[in-house]
Amino acid sequence: MSPVLLVAVCAIVLQLVLRGWVAVNGYFYWDDLILVGRAGRYPLLSTELLLYNHDGHFMPLAFVVAWVVTKTAPLVWAGPVLVSVIGQLAASLAVLRMLSLLLGWRWVLLAPLAFFLFSPVTLPAFAWWSAGLNTLPLQFALAWIIGDAVLVLRTGHRRYAVRAIIVLVVALLFFEKSVLVPFVAFAVVVLARYLDEPRSRHGVLGEVARRGRALWLGSGLVLLVWAAVYLAIVGVSGVHNNAAGMRDWLPNATSLGVVPALVGGPWRWERWLPAAPWADPPGGAVVLAWVVLAAIVALSVYTRRGAWSVWALAVVYVLPVQLPVALVRGGPNTAAELMQSLRYFAELGVVGAVVGALLLRAQPRRPPPRWFGARFAVALTVVFVVSSLCSTYTFVRSWRPSPTKAYVANAKSALAHWDGAPLLEQEVPWDVLNPLAYPQNLASQVLAPIAAPGTFTDSTPHLRMLTDTGTVVEAEVWWNRRILPGPNPRCGYRIHGGDPVTVRLDGPMLEHEWTAQLNYLADRNGKLAVTFEHGEPVTVPVRAGLNTVYVRLTGSGSALRLVSRTEGLTTCLGVGPVGVASYDN
Repeated sequence: MSPVLLVAVCAIVLQLVLRGWVAVNGYFYWDDLILVGRAGRYPLLSTELLLYNHDGHFMPLAFVVAWVVTKTAPLVWAGPVLVSVIGQLAASLAVLRMLSLLLGWRWVLLAPLAFFLFSPVTLPAFAWWSAGLNTLPLQFALAWIIGDAVLVLRTGHRRYAVRAIIVLVVALLFFEKSVLVPFVAFAVVVLARYLDEPRSRHGVLGEVARRGRALWLGSGLVLLVWAAVYLAIVGVSGVHNNAAGMRDWLPNATSLGVVPALVGGPWRWERWLPAAPWADPPGGAVVLAWVVLAAIVALSVYTRRGAWSVWALAVVYVLPVQLPVALVRGGPNTAAELMQSLRYFAELGVVGAVVGALLLRAQPRRPPPRWFGARFAVALTVVFVVSSLCSTYTFVRSWRPSPTKAYVANAKSALAHWDGAPLLEQEVPWDVLNPLAYPQNLASQVLAPIAAPGTFTDSTPHLRMLTDTGTVVEAEVWWNRRILPGPNPRCGYRIHGGDPVTVRLDGPMLEHEWTAQLNYLADRNGKLAVTFEHGEPVTVPVRAGLNTVYVRLTGSGSALRLVSRTEGLTTCLGVGPVGVASYDN
């Protein structure tokens, strides 16, 4: 093993230890719960799982991974930790391979490798499992396909093109942003060829297109097929931002997020639960980051032929790639800090490593300053790594608090001792999964991997609820409205046969989810259908004798309608509350 390879492997091991520590200090968050919830409810090969439009994402292989992890160990965080570390290992090895193909096994390879391994620009997406399921395959594919593109031009062997196309297909099934990979790979090999012979730039495009036509044409065909499938399933996302909003979003993303991360920042993170952390660098640090970046650009342009073209590639990629996020994710009801979370730009770790490799590959224009020697380069790399470690530590400190951890742990314990009496459907706490995710934030969906069949239903004879900490406690129905006494003095409302009976309330109820407490006397076991004046009916089992059943209804109106669904069943209904089910009485 060459000394360069040995040091590179040691650096990757150090990165995996660091990222493992990051992952262990995290937990299921937001989209993670949606993924595991769907994995708990649908079979692996179902269209509901594989062809689901997840907030504009088409990611069937991400759902496959989540399904396997969930079925192996339901809501156990060790599974996502292992998957994330394995994904990071694959991406890091792909970047090492790419750099070796661009630079050879030289010591200078370690500088761009260190950038990819430790840059905080990839950190937030890695820490959030569902984001990592998108971005780690993208990083792997970007590095691998660039490497294969170099080999295609170097050797002319089609097997590299075929392999790259297969990797592209797999990456597209994890994350739609992988559509950019062939274009970046084409630009990189064009620049690499141009930097080798700057004077022959006029024929470079044609040569790269001709020698790599199997790769480019195959990739184009894959993208056309994928686009048709994507549009059929997801469609076209609308634009939610405007010009005024863009003026805040893009500068914030660049100056407060991307640029500090490129030099080891942002050093400080802000977080308001339940949001994810976002970069919040000190003002002086932002200025320093711009100065450092400008100095690197100026020095490289001064000392390397064609360096300006490499930086042009970086600008052409970094700025436009922010536009779709700002246009689709932005809007008057979304904070601009979303762009500072950095999770949308994790592939910049690979792009930054490529930029560094191309600059080092470029031919010298003139000797660098005397002070800029090997020792200075090593010192600069060490400073960057230390700075990145500081940013990683502050990120973990911000990311670690998780109300979901206690909620899931307590819910697991409670559901493991379930006595068979169903729980009514309810939403999980807002700081576990926000109501914006409705209906994915319903307890029956979030806890599907650990809940037995029949745990959550629309009716129950014993009203209990999950608290905000995940424990099961007794509950009651508020008297927001009450069922008025019925016309029959000895029976109240008599429900018999197939004719619906109107049960009056003491006032109207708005469209919402409500709980009705039905106090009844039935002459036999059977079923009733219950609904609001305006709403969908719910089928409720009743038992012979004097009993109570609690029914979760969605709808509105000033009355309920009940009808018997069992032949010969006679039910008398008395007064009772209709309102909000609550354990905090």
